[in-house]
Amino acid sequence: MRALVYTKPNEVQIQDYADPEIVEDEVVLRIEAVGICGSDMHAYHGHDPRRKPGLVLGHEFAGVVVQSKSEGFEAGARVTGNPLITCGRCGYCLQGRNNLCSDRTMVGMTRPGAFAERMSIPASSLIALPDQMNMEIAALTEPAATAVHAVDLSRRALQIELPEASVLVIGGGAIGLLSALYMRSLGVHELAVTEVNDRRRAAVSQAVDCQVIDPKVASVQSNQYELVLDCVGSALTRKVAIDSVKPGGVVMHVGLQDWASEIDMRKLTLSEITLLGTYTYTTEDLRRTVTLLDQGVFGDCKWVETRSLMDGPGAFSDLHHGRTAAAKIILRPHA
Repeated sequence: MRALVYTKPNEVQIQDYADPEIVEDEVVLRIEAVGICGSDMHAYHGHDPRRKPGLVLGHEFAGVVVQSKSEGFEAGARVTGNPLITCGRCGYCLQGRNNLCSDRTMVGMTRPGAFAERMSIPASSLIALPDQMNMEIAALTEPAATAVHAVDLSRRALQIELPEASVLVIGGGAIGLLSALYMRSLGVHELAVTEVNDRRRAAVSQAVDCQVIDPKVASVQSNQYELVLDCVGSALTRKVAIDSVKPGGVVMHVGLQDWASEIDMRKLTLSEITLLGTYTYTTEDLRRTVTLLDQGVFGDCKWVETRSLMDGPGAFSDLHHGRTAAAKIILRPHA
């Protein structure tokens, strides 16, 4: 089969790759659509030691079961799935917080991912799709669930109702854009998004009814927002997030661009700021997000760009160089 393989930093190649072998309680999927995630770009840049050259990346997928050794899913089933393969036995899994599973592995990291014509995965990770759901929309389930999980955690931490809050989203990539769209659906009126990429900023303006800020020319005001979502996670954006949140407000840290930085612990303490981290989503978040996407809660998603898997190297290069307005590029292995 054909697959897009990470070969070395700043390089992915289309290669002939071994077909996945099916084992007990797993299925083989024909991948119909798969999104390029920020973590895929992180690996592409050589910044993720867990993802080594020779790996097929990709974990935002939708497909059709073509082989099954599970009673739960037969050939022909249309599915997306949880790329976090969890144990189902640890305390976190039993609490319904399987995103924190202490024995988890992951598609596109510890096993071959979805940038390929076919992929194997445990049937326990699968989520059935509505019969008429568009596969490209279905491939947004993973990033949209990340946004849903982050926003829902933020809502619980706020001292006021979310629609009453002034909200800043830092970063107009897929997670930031999906977070903004979800919050608008929940009734948030005072909403701003910052984005440094001119093309993406224009795309955010078209997709979301919000203020769009170019941080290169306009500074974000200090002590302005009850809730700040940092969907970039750089040293600079962490500083902006802490500076821009109001006393008593909430900062939700979502992105992971930089692994470490200083933060203003004095403001955090004296202004009683709540600083939260979020990691991916639970399986229940994914199921609920399929329903939200199918209901059109995130809009028409016309900001998504679709390409053939064969153009994968070009897609990665365009994202690397900021040559695309798309917050999300989806690859079609059989286009």
